[in-house]
Amino acid sequence: MQEVQEIRLKGVKVGVVLTGSHCTIDDALIQLDALKKEGAEIYPILSNTVDKVDNRFYKVKDLKSALGNITKKPIINTIVGAEPIGPQKFLDIVVIVPATGNTIGKLANGIVDTPALMAAKAQLRNQRPVVVAVSTNDALSINAKNIGLLLNMKNIYFVPFRQDDPVGKANSVVADLDRLIDTIVCALRGKQIQPVMLGPV
Repeated sequence: MQEVQEIRLKGVKVGVVLTGSHCTIDDALIQLDALKKEGAEIYPILSNTVDKVDNRFYKVKDLKSALGNITKKPIINTIVGAEPIGPQKFLDIVVIVPATGNTIGKLANGIVDTPALMAAKAQLRNQRPVVVAVSTNDALSINAKNIGLLLNMKNIYFVPFRQDDPVGKANSVVADLDRLIDTIVCALRGKQIQPVMLGPV
């Protein structure tokens, strides 16, 4: 008899924030598809850069088309559009994937000047979970203090991460996106998945 796989996120409303670690966006889209298969309702939220800037990894129109196909929800791409996440309380969890060093630094210091950051602020206002999937070249240098602040902040949870190239980019860290869904499940229960820091692949 075939085992029936548990649908862990059925009906859970997930705000997925994409920020400008462009090389990680394809991996993030794979995880959005996995979230959908777990039963999640996905609300896409774009930083200014992701919303407007074509780059060598994707064209904006193609990305938005892919998001529409996966989520079937309108894209939130303005601060005004993200602000109702607070008063309307319509998201169960917000996931920033990928989370750039710029976004991490601003979030840790209370700066809200993009739709991505407004989404996080609005969610935290309601004391609801925000998951951070770090992807930045300065995680172990200038941004280390900001990551430390967020690790110690209530209602913020990290996808486990590791150095992606210790020799060539000693300060660079990326989240293991294969652990994203497990991190979300734990965060919805008020728990930080462990271990947070991973060894080499």
